[in-house]
Amino acid sequence: MRLLLVEDDDRVAAALSAVLGRHGFEVRHARSGEEAIQAMLPAEGPGFDCVLLDLGLPDQDGFEVCSRIRRRTDTPVIMVTARADVRSRIHGLNLGADDYVVKPYDTGELLARIHAVSRRPPLRPPVSAPGAGASTAPGTAAAEPAGARVAGTPLRLGGVAIDLPTRQVTVEGAPVALTRKEFDLLALLAQRPGVVFRREQIISEVWRTAWEGTGRTLEVHVASLRSKLRTPAMIETVRGVGYRLVAPVG
Repeated sequence: MRLLLVEDDDRVAAALSAVLGRHGFEVRHARSGEEAIQAMLPAEGPGFDCVLLDLGLPDQDGFEVCSRIRRRTDTPVIMVTARADVRSRIHGLNLGADDYVVKPYDTGELLARIHAVSRRPPLRPPVSAPGAGASTAPGTAAAEPAGARVAGTPLRLGGVAIDLPTRQVTVEGAPVALTRKEFDLLALLAQRPGVVFRREQIISEVWRTAWEGTGRTLEVHVASLRSKLRTPAMIETVRGVGYRLVAPVG
């Protein structure tokens, strides 16, 4: 895998590049936002499988760099920063980052996240009945989902339309930009509205891992989705269990 490491601290970059190199990664180091943007140009080479992006860059904020990268390519971007507040996490995801890692971090964690965002498996088709990992909440009917659709048409839930083949989402007709993981999370919940998905199952389905540290990332992605869909109550937290999508009435 080819990685673009955007980091202004040469000592940090050298240490991380050495670790990544030992794990088989080819790393290119960019010391500024502008250098990172130039590295993403087609003329610069075959491209990258992932971008590790620090936010504290000398020439421009990493958020702006992420936005510029996302306008050019869909290459996975992981923000690696000391900014630990939830607002920064959500802002980064809203700009198109695929993940957000807070310094100091465990190297194993970072490697797991790189592999997770780089995998793009197709969404699994919805199961025909609960019991294959999803559990129904008490009092929830397991009959035909409220968001059922005719094959080939977008899945509609109130003002939200989800087109699975094209991975496009609109809210009241207006397109909404979601990251890969945000879309995968929404699609998983939306294919069985009213059914409670356990946190462990969501992490397994969307992140393709059983790593417990992904739980915090799940919470951030749920918060970001609620903001983008402009209907916070649409994704309901089932305390101690997981999440379910509540189809709007009317």
